[in-house]
Amino acid sequence: MAQSSEPASRRIVIAGGGIAGLTLAVALKQALGEGFGVVVADPALAGPPRADSRAYAVAAAARNMLEALGVWRLAEAASTPMTEMIITDSRTPDVVRPVFLTFDGEVEPGQPFAHMVENAALTAALLQVARANGVALRTAGVSSGAMEEGGGVIAVTFSDGGSLDAALLVAADGARSKLREQAGIGWVGWSYPQSGIVATIGHERPHEGRAIEHFLPSGPFAILPLPDGGKLGHRSSIVWTERSANVPALLALDESDLLLEIERRFGLELGEIALESRPGAYPLSFGMARRFVADRLALLGDAAHVVHPIAGQGLNLGLKDVAALAEVIVDAARLGLDVGGPDVLEGYETGRRFDTLAMGVVTDGLNRLFSNDSTPLRLARDLGLGLVERMPGLKRFFIREAAGLAGPTPRLLKGEML
Repeated sequence: MAQSSEPASRRIVIAGGGIAGLTLAVALKQALGEGFGVVVADPALAGPPRADSRAYAVAAAARNMLEALGVWRLAEAASTPMTEMIITDSRTPDVVRPVFLTFDGEVEPGQPFAHMVENAALTAALLQVARANGVALRTAGVSSGAMEEGGGVIAVTFSDGGSLDAALLVAADGARSKLREQAGIGWVGWSYPQSGIVATIGHERPHEGRAIEHFLPSGPFAILPLPDGGKLGHRSSIVWTERSANVPALLALDESDLLLEIERRFGLELGEIALESRPGAYPLSFGMARRFVADRLALLGDAAHVVHPIAGQGLNLGLKDVAALAEVIVDAARLGLDVGGPDVLEGYETGRRFDTLAMGVVTDGLNRLFSNDSTPLRLARDLGLGLVERMPGLKRFFIREAAGLAGPTPRLLKGEML
């Protein structure tokens, strides 16, 4: 790829072509137009997308942004709204799972607090909009970013041997970010003795948009609604948190035995079940970068923070990063300021640091509270869930938090264009 024609002071390179990186690229390109270069670099952009059964809970605020960017209309057919959230607390052998807490699925009339959307469809929609808006997609990774003499630009080197100068490099290269490590940004975190098992399940009865989270001693077992289809006519995604020591044996089971294990947790309310995809597993951890920025470098999404999936907020935290970073960059560009300058990046870090730390603390605390079989803790948490169930005002607060609409909100998350 040849050197772009725009000056380096009007160029941003994004390392990583996942959902967060592509969404930032689209938001910047739509707001800043032809005279501003936006490059997304990722080897995964080469060739057809790999088969992918992952699905995400996209909160109402994140959907507002995707709608404003023209992405949601292309992905909406692969989504389904959550009409209700049900929380139970029990042990795996229990035949009856008492319901302790229910949430209505609307944050406002006609506005679901979240939609489940399939990763492949959302990524395809983002790529289509990115290409239509003139985002440069480079099929090589970013090897390094080094400050030029004088500090006015950052020299970005790619894995194919090419290079570009830019005003800002965005590290959206995941939890094991090489760019974060190269910048000397520390990482505070720990691994959980748990893994997340993810699969798509077919079932014979409709889910009616209902999401269910069973709190079990080994961790939460979430059943999340997907659009109809598949072997039995209806589908859901499961996120099964299990002790890591048990996972290899579970995944080695033949399909019939694995379905029996899933059925013990899934329940019989939706009738017969079938595997639509072979389950995959990934280790669970918590992590937070000590800083979200360095000289002409901003961390985005998993490169900045990783949280337990117990509240389904991992992707939404990354999309909040997108909205906050896009806003400070666009505002600076329109004022003629340096978009990679320290004041701009400090504004991004200040806007995101507390929110991500608070969500990390909440998800870590919830996991420690619920992923155990302690009788005193079980009694205490069930009492707490019961109290919340009887307090409509508190339930509305939690719904707005889950929807991403509580507190100061960047413009894109309100559905406003930059």
